[in-house]
Amino acid sequence: MKAALWMLLSVLLLSGCGESLTVEQQVIATLRNMEAAAENGEHFEFMGYVADTFDAQNGEMDRRAFHRFMIFQMNQHRRLRSQLFPIRVNEISAELANAEFRVLVTGGGGLLPESGQLFDVVTQWVREGGDWMLNRAQWEAVYLPGQPASRY
Repeated sequence: MKAALWMLLSVLLLSGCGESLTVEQQVIATLRNMEAAAENGEHFEFMGYVADTFDAQNGEMDRRAFHRFMIFQMNQHRRLRSQLFPIRVNEISAELANAEFRVLVTGGGGLLPESGQLFDVVTQWVREGGDWMLNRAQWEAVYLPGQPASRY
């Protein structure tokens, strides 16, 4: 009984010592969760981080169209992979933040990628409850010298 009481007190003390995550850390953690969901083909899990008010590409894509886009990408590329770098988060207010990053997206059916593209991404995040949700996104392909222009 004494051991159980000691364990309970230790857990309570340790939980009170932890620092809360910064907005930057929270948004980056959400991006990492979305990245993992996309790579695992879990489109419902991925969309769980997207706000109902989401729009992308200058209003050309709403949440529903973005969901279809993600399903298409996941179905077309059995091994969809991404690498985000560097992620810069700018806290606008307690409820709003922006994040900018580059992402390398690769895909294919086998072990090695068959296609890939580098994108510059600008996002807006809104806090809903205690969670950061993707509210807006804008992405543009980055073409390296000598690389043919094509859409991923």
